[in-house]
Amino acid sequence: MDKVRFGLYGYGKVAELHAKALASLGNAELVSVCGRNEGARAAFASRWGIQHRATPAEMALKDRAQAVIVTTPHLLHAQHSIESSEAGLHVLVEKPMAISVADCDAMISAAERAGRNLGVVSQRRWYPAVRRIRDAIDSGALGAPALGQVIMLGWRDEAYYRSDPWRGSWAGEGGGVLVNQAPHQLDLLTWFMGPAIEVSAYWANLNHPYIEVEDTAVAAVKFRGGALGSILVSNSQKPGIYAKVHVHGRNGASAGVQTDGGAMFIAGRSSVLEPPVNDLWSIPGEEASLMRWKAEDEAFFKTVDATWYYFALQEAEFVDALREGRQPAVSGADGRETVRLIEAIYESGRRGLPAALA
Repeated sequence: MDKVRFGLYGYGKVAELHAKALASLGNAELVSVCGRNEGARAAFASRWGIQHRATPAEMALKDRAQAVIVTTPHLLHAQHSIESSEAGLHVLVEKPMAISVADCDAMISAAERAGRNLGVVSQRRWYPAVRRIRDAIDSGALGAPALGQVIMLGWRDEAYYRSDPWRGSWAGEGGGVLVNQAPHQLDLLTWFMGPAIEVSAYWANLNHPYIEVEDTAVAAVKFRGGALGSILVSNSQKPGIYAKVHVHGRNGASAGVQTDGGAMFIAGRSSVLEPPVNDLWSIPGEEASLMRWKAEDEAFFKTVDATWYYFALQEAEFVDALREGRQPAVSGADGRETVRLIEAIYESGRRGLPAALA
């Protein structure tokens, strides 16, 4: 079976990781990159032995690209995804899907009109420790989720914010820790708990005076069906400590994952120091599995490059979805749920009142 031909929209650090991921796959190949800066895209194309174009339409026409991964800055995700759908390409867009629910809706509508798939990058869903929690929810072993928790305590330094001109501003980034660092954990929270319906939140810039946007946020969440949740995210802990998502079921059982631990974030480089592991597991009869799973996950972690390996797993599933005529595992609707939650947190913090989710 022929490989699905991919293009990249954007040529920055994340695009490099996606290029490595695609190069590892047997069912896909990278054929082109597009963007406004001819010099930058030409340099990227030279490194990867591919073509470079100004627009996704040119990638589709001249390079026979069938799908594109959008890796441009957040504020451009909607514009570039819509442009790509209208060019007849299936779209996999980096997180956050967009910076507003309205933009998400426009992206979903464009893909539907074009008859093309729209997916959102959320590679942490492919961590074995994350899959165990989802399986425990689906099987009923955890019971109906009653309480969900996100704690993300990371670090970003001044050099990181100076590394790209769009970082750290409302006009360039659309927000701070909520839109850039936290979407992965917030995606897992809504995947485990279901749609949020109301949020009470505070957010502030407490440790980064050289940026406009928030570096810390806290929120209390009510989910459809009555479950509750809490969110604490910050990139003001030096060094970064961890990111965790925990779920507590109505049968009293609990399960959790440390998705990130001990990560030091430096401009242009991210070192993944600790593997994703289950850090909490009290499902009756399975408690003893925790140490075995941790050993297995730590051993496997040493055999892969975690900066791109899980991108490859999601991209492979995205290709499978195209061939099977179905939506990808992380769809535009899923990405919209995360943006709904982030948008409500901002609204609640600005107004000083609970915010219902649009």
